[in-house]
Amino acid sequence: MIEHDVIIVGGGLAGTRAAVEIARTDPRLSIAVVAKTHPIRSHSVAAQGGMAATLKNVDDQDTWKAHAFDTVKGSDYLADQDAVEILTREAPDVVIDLEHMGVLFSRLPDGRIAQRAFGGHSHKRTCYAADKTGHAILHELVANLRRYGVHIYDEWYVLRLILEEDQVKGVVMYHLLDGRLEVVRAKAVMFATGGYGRVYNTTSNDFASTGDGLAMTALAGLPLEDMEFVQFHPTGLYPVGVLISEAVRGEGAYLINAEGDRFMSNYAPSKMELAPRDITSRAITKEIRAGRGAHQDGSAGGPFVYLDLRHMGREKIMSRVPFCWEEAHRLVGIDAVHQPIPIRPTVHYSMGGIPVNTDGRVRSGADGLVEGFFAAGEAACVSVHGANRLGSNSLLECVVYGKRTGAAIAQYVQSRKLPEIDEQRYLTQAEQQVQTLIDQPGEYRIDQIRQAFQDCMTDHCGVFRTESVMKEGLEKLQAIRQQAQRIYLDDKAKLWNTELTEALELQNLLIVGEIILTGALNRQESRGAHCREDFADRDDTNFLKHTMAYYSSAGIQIGDRPVAITMFEPQERKY
Repeated sequence: MIEHDVIIVGGGLAGTRAAVEIARTDPRLSIAVVAKTHPIRSHSVAAQGGMAATLKNVDDQDTWKAHAFDTVKGSDYLADQDAVEILTREAPDVVIDLEHMGVLFSRLPDGRIAQRAFGGHSHKRTCYAADKTGHAILHELVANLRRYGVHIYDEWYVLRLILEEDQVKGVVMYHLLDGRLEVVRAKAVMFATGGYGRVYNTTSNDFASTGDGLAMTALAGLPLEDMEFVQFHPTGLYPVGVLISEAVRGEGAYLINAEGDRFMSNYAPSKMELAPRDITSRAITKEIRAGRGAHQDGSAGGPFVYLDLRHMGREKIMSRVPFCWEEAHRLVGIDAVHQPIPIRPTVHYSMGGIPVNTDGRVRSGADGLVEGFFAAGEAACVSVHGANRLGSNSLLECVVYGKRTGAAIAQYVQSRKLPEIDEQRYLTQAEQQVQTLIDQPGEYRIDQIRQAFQDCMTDHCGVFRTESVMKEGLEKLQAIRQQAQRIYLDDKAKLWNTELTEALELQNLLIVGEIILTGALNRQESRGAHCREDFADRDDTNFLKHTMAYYSSAGIQIGDRPVAITMFEPQERKY
């Protein structure tokens, strides 16, 4: 059995920042990061736009409290305000810390870190590295893992969380290279497994974003929080779905419909293209529904609108948002200097996740905490984003709460012994799980089932939702779940069996999808990214609370948890 003081599952920003903090706090601790890709290939590397912090380099009127208010208002008042205060107060220090680690932020002419405008923010406070900010930060953090001697298990897939007697004791993991199974025990386990964009058919997320950590947590009998809040990013490149960063609008790009109108003046006149993402996504969807979207030949009535950079000029486009130009040119053959870019909303971010307190300790319910279990980043829900995340707050959350959770873990493990685990029992169960999938004589290919599931989620729990459509979605989901029991694998080998990995991921996607749909059906109001056409208004009387969803094979139980309101009383959200 492998032993470490701390196991971190996930090699993205939150996980690597936590590992660095633990190593800095106590260099004697044995720390391991387990990732199903190499950490450099974690989805954090795709984050483009930047990271919000009140450095005041561009706007000296900015304050942490203004940042906190923008974040809470953006969340449609569902964010926990104690967590938002920590996020926004600690933001400047973590940016400076990253710079000292070697992160190459873009600069002002006088050498200070540059800051740009971003949707829903009242000041220019987003620090950036051109439009490759996640890439710049993650590379330095992974270099620091090497420096501090953190053990990296890359291309290992975690199959199971070991939870016994209300204590997390370790994980069971599978080596993608050769099929080897290992049980790892640790004094503390942290999940930083990212989001679940692959629940939907069009997403900006990478192929590895399958909600594995969330599903394992739910299967262990622990709740997931606010899973109905799925962020659609307004500007997914049509038809491929990859992201065109909000930074492009921050630098001055326009949204126009097939008629050439800057239609955001009808939806958020004070913010225009820099309205929060939920409002902008709904506006684009309404334009397309009203027949003002475009076809490939430029005629009206099509499935997308345009992001127009032409007035910005070649020099600004190539210096400020070069990656955006490159993506559009490489993937759809558009030269953004001379042509508008076709876009429509794409699934981008999960506001919900594994419920944690502000030290990253995982909650067992509305009150208690689980021993030995921590989480941070997109997989977690400390609820700094509530019902809708503001752009450039996610990198910030990963770094602030990655650091805080790492510091908390370093203290937590000081007084703990390695737990006792019956290794053979878990190995036998894992071997049976893998062998059953390989031997199954089924009738369906994985791709068929996954596509049907992703289409079901997209059609029945999208930008706009109604009770009848979601109920139909849940019925379809049950049928798809039955079919998923009857998949077959062509590849029966143990060596680098990607088909087996996809089968395991599909089981996780199905669990996450059912929880999202059930939570969305239960929340009879419109708030942030959750827009019910049959309940068009926000209902603070009945729904100013967090959803806590408990998964079981018999069905999903819905509970709740109060929202922490410490600074700003809920009010109508207008832009």
